[in-house]
Amino acid sequence: MKKIHSITGLPHTRAESLSAAPPASHRAVAIWLWSLAGLVFLMVIVGGATRLTESGLSITEWKPLTGILPPLSADGWRAEFENYKKIPQYARIFPDMDLGGFKFIFLFEWSHRLLGRLIGLAMVVPLVYFWAKGRLPLGFKPKLLGVLMLGALQGFAGWWMVKSGLTGRVEVAQERLAIHLLLASLTFAALVWLAASLKARGDELPQHLRPGLKWFAGGTVLLVLLQIGLGALVAGLRAGRAFNTWPLIDGYFWPPLDKLTLLSPLWRNFLDNVLLVQFQHRMTAYVLLAVALAQALYASRVAAGSRAERRALAVAGLVAMQALIGIVTLVLAVPLWTGLLHQTFAMIVLGMAVAHAQALSKAG
Repeated sequence: MKKIHSITGLPHTRAESLSAAPPASHRAVAIWLWSLAGLVFLMVIVGGATRLTESGLSITEWKPLTGILPPLSADGWRAEFENYKKIPQYARIFPDMDLGGFKFIFLFEWSHRLLGRLIGLAMVVPLVYFWAKGRLPLGFKPKLLGVLMLGALQGFAGWWMVKSGLTGRVEVAQERLAIHLLLASLTFAALVWLAASLKARGDELPQHLRPGLKWFAGGTVLLVLLQIGLGALVAGLRAGRAFNTWPLIDGYFWPPLDKLTLLSPLWRNFLDNVLLVQFQHRMTAYVLLAVALAQALYASRVAAGSRAERRALAVAGLVAMQALIGIVTLVLAVPLWTGLLHQTFAMIVLGMAVAHAQALSKAG
């Protein structure tokens, strides 16, 4: 016997179908979410280029509205350049920089901030439209508000990160860089998850196979996020330009404990000890690769021929490729092209891992 909806008086299943957005609307929302994920992906890459070109501290003020436009006059450019000359990075790293060189790094950072503003606009305007028209899928309103809050927090974290490099040091604090990148990664992951959830159905798998595959998939996503955060610490400390040998680091596969715990108090080593920061990034890469391969083998054994197996194999292949790119980046001491490729592939791995986990979350 069908249950009667208490408000509409219709059979429960019919009432649910009326309250849910139609499939065409789902497709429009999915296209919007995938586009947003693409913009966040681009934002991370532009951010990586900004960091690798030492451009991130070129704009020394946060002007959410007036900062939309770059300087439009010679006097404006000179004023911005004079502001930059006041921070330690100019005196200690670029004392011979001329106005032309400053414009180059300024426009990198300005582009990064402008893209952030565009992402905010691309998030808010369609959200208001879909919400007002009642075209959002059931349960999406609080989730999308959460993503919007993540994006706003990301903007504040970006300026908080930049402020750390304006006095007393020549680069941003690596722990703030890690938080900044992780917030961007979480935003990207959330968008991919929501967009992928609008596909018609998940995997058709026997009930007893789902828990193991879901645990593997969820654990892989968490490991990828952890590795991205550790990679940001490496980048912030410029640790990739030290110990440029593989598989040994400083002549060891596992360095002595006294070298790994050189700083006091002990917790500082995990953030400030160049050797330990690079070492923990390496070790987590090995763990992630092992888990991704184990997931692929398990899926091939228990779900051969399924979409879950194909996705697990794709995740393993991408993780292996990312590990190879990481090794090349390290051995070459982080040239711009490999550094950008390494960061780009990290987001590709994350996106694939999240899409795989999302599909398994509705397996049935």
